[in-house]
Amino acid sequence: MTERPRFLNLKQASAIRDLVATPVYVYDEPLLRRQANAALAFPHAFGLTVRYAMKASPNAALLRFFDGLGLHIDASSGYEVHRAVRAGIAPWKISLSGQEMPADFAGLVESGMEFNACSLRQLDDYGKGFPETSVGLRINPGIGSGGTKKTNVGGPSASFGIWHEYAEQAREIVAKHRLRIVRIHTHIGSGGDPEVWQRVAAMSLNQVEAFEHAEVLNLGGGFKVGRMSGDESTDLQRIGEPVRALFLDLYQRTGRKIHLEIEPGTYMVANACSLLTTVQDIVDTGEEGYRFLKLDTGMTELLRPSLYASQHPIVVLPRREIDGATANYVVVGHCCESGDLMTPSREAWDTLAPRRLAEARVGDLALIEGVGAYCSAMSAKNYNSFPEAPEVLLREDGQLQVIRRRQTLEQMVANETPPPETDEIPSSNC
Repeated sequence: MTERPRFLNLKQASAIRDLVATPVYVYDEPLLRRQANAALAFPHAFGLTVRYAMKASPNAALLRFFDGLGLHIDASSGYEVHRAVRAGIAPWKISLSGQEMPADFAGLVESGMEFNACSLRQLDDYGKGFPETSVGLRINPGIGSGGTKKTNVGGPSASFGIWHEYAEQAREIVAKHRLRIVRIHTHIGSGGDPEVWQRVAAMSLNQVEAFEHAEVLNLGGGFKVGRMSGDESTDLQRIGEPVRALFLDLYQRTGRKIHLEIEPGTYMVANACSLLTTVQDIVDTGEEGYRFLKLDTGMTELLRPSLYASQHPIVVLPRREIDGATANYVVVGHCCESGDLMTPSREAWDTLAPRRLAEARVGDLALIEGVGAYCSAMSAKNYNSFPEAPEVLLREDGQLQVIRRRQTLEQMVANETPPPETDEIPSSNC
């Protein structure tokens, strides 16, 4: 059985190709709204803030859309903070948790941005610059949950956050600079194991108790999204209710009402976007080999299969009646790169795994689905000098809105500096 389109039909897809050509990312506004509303309904005891993890897909139109629904922003770099502000997000709605502190960090803090120190050094540097102020603390809880080891951001193999056994050292730095830890932050990855998420919540509340001024607990990650048919997605109500009970228990024991923050990224956008492509060639390697479907896209728009062996639904939209005819294809990208593979085995990114798809011809449209998160934002952009692909928003009234134009060659090379015009050979100390 072949996959069916999530939200785009042949007529809509053809109109989009006529509008901006392919490849192009297409976002579905109704599904974005449903996911946001589901997150906003997450169980909580004493208040909830939903932060969109903008690294998943940072287009300004998406940031403004989620801002209009009442979401705040989780940023992972100073550049993301500036990008969000440029999109119209108030600095006080933005929280930064990053691997580095930006050069203009002081200005960002003074603008109202919230900050979570993610290492002992970051905490000390913050204290030197802003003594006697409030700050958040990101803790590595010691466990995590990821679809692969590369997507697990908690535990001993992850560099994110202050290792939980170093909490006493963190308290010493806090005391030295007379800081107030008002927020505890953890992140476990996107594996979506409810038991792990609940265990981390309990461990994190223990950290909250250890810092008397903490009034917010940010529980990041843990919301798995099933992209392929048969894959399960996290039930937010099921995962949230036991955690809500933990918050109530803390209140009954201590009288402290802790505000909950969550920061979904994948959950918000993953299945709300499809990559619309065109079949540009079909080749084979003989009876003992494979039949390859070549698309006009690849790792330049979708790196996850090459990086993680991630699985994405692929739907061919034939322009003719095919009476249910199907064929097995290995789907590959347009890059001159052996790793540009859209259908890897689940077990290994470099192993071919043919898919049963509707019988295709050159010129047919195809959809790669579930590409809203960490695809446009995380790609091998400009490899082989392919331009950055456009993005289109399919509005709730059926109208199409271009939210990013296709990059031009002039834009691609704009920052290159040509060598000086001279016949002299530069000297070298090598």
